[in-house]
Amino acid sequence: MRKIRNTVAAVMAALFIFLGTACGKDQKSPIVAASQKADDVLTIGLSFDSYVIERWTRDRDVFCATANELGAEVNVQSANGEMETQISQIEYFIGIGVDAIVIVTIDADGLTDAIKAAKDAGIPVICYDRIVRNANADLYISFDNVAVGTNMAESICADIGEEGNIVEIMGPESDYNVAQVMEGFEAVCEEYNENILLTYNCDNWRAELAYEFVNDNIEVISEADAIMCGNDALAGEAVHALAEWGLAGKIKVVGQDAELEACQRIVEGTQLMTVYKPVEKLAKLAAEYAVKLAKGEDIGVDVLFNDGTYDIPYVAIEPVAVDQDNLDEIIIDSGFHMKEDVYMNIEKEEDTETETVDASDPTE
Repeated sequence: MRKIRNTVAAVMAALFIFLGTACGKDQKSPIVAASQKADDVLTIGLSFDSYVIERWTRDRDVFCATANELGAEVNVQSANGEMETQISQIEYFIGIGVDAIVIVTIDADGLTDAIKAAKDAGIPVICYDRIVRNANADLYISFDNVAVGTNMAESICADIGEEGNIVEIMGPESDYNVAQVMEGFEAVCEEYNENILLTYNCDNWRAELAYEFVNDNIEVISEADAIMCGNDALAGEAVHALAEWGLAGKIKVVGQDAELEACQRIVEGTQLMTVYKPVEKLAKLAAEYAVKLAKGEDIGVDVLFNDGTYDIPYVAIEPVAVDQDNLDEIIIDSGFHMKEDVYMNIEKEEDTETETVDASDPTE
């Protein structure tokens, strides 16, 4: 009987690994007894915060494709914004003995113990895009978040001039990227003597909260020259609310991630700029480093980042500010978005104007 149970457990563990490697599908963390994966399979556990942010599916697909090309399988999990779920996913990865773990954390401090447990088990850990503080991860790979904030502020200040009024709608304080972005943003704003009217943090990056915040505070926000939004999803909801008050395009809005709808808003004139972050480059590099760590190889990263307690290897990729002047070059020419998609609404307006018929009497 014991032999049968062990066989069933092994089959179930193998099945979970197989399901997890199907990149593009969310996998729930299975609750199973600790089991070992096949010794000849190089496996990487990849845990996402959620897919609330549009870009994560792009990151996931590039990461998986690159890892697969390098001979590794990827067990993808999504925590759907639940910290306890993400902790369970890491425990599951430890239990089945993956060769490396890559994490897009929900909370900068919430996974510290889980990462330490993975490292104690001999499993290297990469913090992807967001740092987990005081955890001594083997690599932190992200974009230069201070530069993201700097790009946002420089675009706003160049447009509104000095001593303007700005509203800040940011992501959650639990995301350490937010603090880094704000460091860059507020440093530039201080140079221009800008006045910060209101600040707000959207829990778990829930975009609808930005919409509610603008509506609830429209009397103050109507006096603003610009709104800094933590990402393009928040920017979209802010613009949505402004449009209902007849203020879209009048109050300048910025975001980051270069989401398709953000690029559409830029060419339409309702969003001033976004920050393009080449996620394909980030995901590809992260996958290459994950495979090297899984094999026990040196990743050759000399730049360090202090996670609050430890200096850990750090790779930062430079972002690019995108507005109407360079959108075609940065976004379309690179293939990040297709021209017909970015200009879709503009082309519809032009078609409508072309189809307008003069209804006057031709005999008059």
